[in-house]
Amino acid sequence: MSLTEPQWTRIEPLLPDRAPRRGGRWRDHRQVIGAIAFKYRIGTPRVDLI
Repeated sequence: MSLTEPQWTRIEPLLPDRAPRRGGRWRDHRQVIGAIAFKYRIGTPRVDLI
């Protein structure tokens, strides 16, 4: 289950700009948020999310 469009529209402005500054390009924010949500849903211990 991924984020719906209304959910994504609501959180997208809160995320940092994707323009590379140092260290190369960032991964797609939607992909990262989806992975974090997946880990949370399956019950991964909190220390593994960091």
